[in-house]
Amino acid sequence: MSRRIKRTQTRSDRPTDRRSERPKAEAARSAGAAAKRESAKRPDAERPRRDRFAGDREAAPRGDFGRGKAERSRAPRAEGEDRRDSFAPRERPPAKRAGAGKPARFSSERAERRPAALPPKKVEPETPLLPTKVQTVVVTADENNMRVDRFLEARFPGLSFSHIQRIVRKGELRVDGKRADSKDRLEEGQSVRIPPLKLDAPKERAGLTEGERKTLESLKAMTLYEDDDVLVLNKPAGLAVQGGSGMTRHIDQMLEVMRDAKGQKPRLVHRIDRETSGCLLIAKTRFAATHLTGAFRSRSARKIYWALVAGVPKPKQGRISTYLAKEESEDDTIMRVAAHGDEGASHAVTYYAVVEASASKLAWVSLKPVTGRTHQLRAHMAHIGHPIVGDPKYFNIENWALPGGLQNRLHLLARRIVIPHPRGGFIDATAPLPPHMLQSWNLLGLEHDRFDPIENAPEE
Repeated sequence: MSRRIKRTQTRSDRPTDRRSERPKAEAARSAGAAAKRESAKRPDAERPRRDRFAGDREAAPRGDFGRGKAERSRAPRAEGEDRRDSFAPRERPPAKRAGAGKPARFSSERAERRPAALPPKKVEPETPLLPTKVQTVVVTADENNMRVDRFLEARFPGLSFSHIQRIVRKGELRVDGKRADSKDRLEEGQSVRIPPLKLDAPKERAGLTEGERKTLESLKAMTLYEDDDVLVLNKPAGLAVQGGSGMTRHIDQMLEVMRDAKGQKPRLVHRIDRETSGCLLIAKTRFAATHLTGAFRSRSARKIYWALVAGVPKPKQGRISTYLAKEESEDDTIMRVAAHGDEGASHAVTYYAVVEASASKLAWVSLKPVTGRTHQLRAHMAHIGHPIVGDPKYFNIENWALPGGLQNRLHLLARRIVIPHPRGGFIDATAPLPPHMLQSWNLLGLEHDRFDPIENAPEE
């Protein structure tokens, strides 16, 4: 007996009405035929490809298509290949080309091929100001006895003078927690609180200019002694040590060409008059400057001058002790002998000795100043009635005629300087007679290599 199985028909299994589907099928067949006729008319190059992956690449073996999508995406691609070539016949709207609705692998591969953007160039500021933070520094042995303003200039070469005065005036700089003046002197071991500063960036030197090179050569030609700490120059007469009204060239300005890599330039330790020639001591380092200025202050430096004076002093060896005060006028400034207690008067001591005389009209004298007042030797020799020949300020003998052949220039030479070296031992430098004084010595028959009796003069 056969068993009948009743099957329940679903909506999809039910037969459709062939009369309702017939117009749709006919329309589809007509559209397909029209498409075939249109395709036959077009060249092969314009016909759309059926295989969307067909292109210049070779067809993959049948087994490759069985791999997963992840494996196929890792397949190597030819260098420089652009995936868009495979889709050239099929133009897509801009929105889809931008990556909307695409698989992740297409967007990631395209991002890898896109060249990385170069970082923007940094524009350097035109005003090179380097701010610093609040800091506390300790005064070293080399900086002992330095003035506060000199200490700041040495520590921060780019710091301007006005900025130093401002932070000191406002009390922003503190020494051991207390306010300090710019002229106060520091001691080794003290703590100095330094506020934030604005420093000018050090300027890079591309090399010496022609003028700077000549200046450096001039300084080398003047050099009597030089080492890593000290420089002794034979300053010519007529060249000022420091600038003043109308001064365009002086030693301090010339030393600019000797700045080191840190921007520090050599420092003047003492000064001699513009018309005086001879030994000029200069410190090349801060360490040397501290020790040398201390030697002058403690009077452990010994200086010897040579001069040609009017007449022959009597006694031939002596000591001059006076008070000197500055006297200013509209035309000039001189030092006058003052009384003890006068305003601005300072004690001045000079030892002198006659080395050789020329008859009774001229004498070669050796001078040893104990103190270092302005114009001290010139004022002292005029005070005892034997002014220095050629001195425009202090030569006060009326109707005195200059011997023939002698130049009317100041006959004063800083002959020798002996001072303890900052690192031990002594510096002993001697300057030769300048041309105008050498001419006078030769005309008068003076022997410039004679024994100098001032060597035995007291140090005090």
